[in-house]
Amino acid sequence: MVKILLICSAGMSTSLLVNKMIKAAEAKGLEDITIEAHPEAEVTSAGADADIILLGPQVRFELKKVSGLFPDKPVEVIDMKDYGMMNGQKVLEHALTLVK
Repeated sequence: MVKILLICSAGMSTSLLVNKMIKAAEAKGLEDITIEAHPEAEVTSAGADADIILLGPQVRFELKKVSGLFPDKPVEVIDMKDYGMMNGQKVLEHALTLVK
């Protein structure tokens, strides 16, 4: 099971992206993936059991902080173009390349 966590300011806009990522995972037949969105204020608790943490572009300034909280996990900022276009497939594919 791979758990992907998306973080943004309030958890709202990333929820739309999560839905598109879930549809992309279903289309690929990937059943062992969990994808959730949470606001930045919940990153400490929500990130504890995540395998990958992706930050929305609006909270990219938190990258160093979140990476420091979870030095053993991949933490990256979602590509602004993919985020803006809500390209769930590309974000999912990129996230899966981060799994070690």
